[in-house]
Amino acid sequence: MSFEDKTIKCADCGTDFTFSASEQQFFAEKGFTNEPRRCPVCRRNRRQQRSGQTQSAQRDW
Repeated sequence: MSFEDKTIKCADCGTDFTFSASEQQFFAEKGFTNEPRRCPVCRRNRRQQRSGQTQSAQRDW
């Protein structure tokens, strides 16, 4: 299967970002069926935000 770079609009910030052919190949190899909805910056911010919430929830116990 051949992949081509694809432009996607980020669901969070609205910026266009490239879903590269190599990223698409990686997703296919891992069995991921959905394309990313967020740009790399928003994905990183969301991961940091979620891990911060998890850590603070653990501290409350």
